[in-house]
Amino acid sequence: MTYIRNHTLPFGTVHIVSDGSAITRLYTGAAEETVSCAVIDTCIRQLDEYVAGSRREFDLPAAPKGTDFQRSVWAALRTIPCGQTRTYGEIAAQLGRPKAARAVGGACNKNPILLLIPCHRVVGSDGSLTGFAAGLEVKQQLLELERE
Repeated sequence: MTYIRNHTLPFGTVHIVSDGSAITRLYTGAAEETVSCAVIDTCIRQLDEYVAGSRREFDLPAAPKGTDFQRSVWAALRTIPCGQTRTYGEIAAQLGRPKAARAVGGACNKNPILLLIPCHRVVGSDGSLTGFAAGLEVKQQLLELERE
């Protein structure tokens, strides 16, 4: 069964999807809701704690669907500490594929679980903010929130 909830955060509404045991998608925007489940309820609580500044990391099961390479990138993103950033090239090097920075960017672009898989912590090689599904303004807000 698929469970769906919308939740409003300071930067907009997020759409949370679960299979009942893990979060499978989390993205900006709203959609038709169904019944909630315990995983989504916990996700909402942790998101609220995160934006309030009392939570630095999420402790939720995530089950993103993607290729093996995408899942390896997403796993690497989850190792970036809150309040820090990495470049696409640094993530590529971490994966043992130093020439795959563009492919890392492509995997970030396909990230189905915003915030829990913190692609907002990935920046350009010069430290500039680059693409983010929720927009660069939201990316900046999240990075500032995490630096406080």
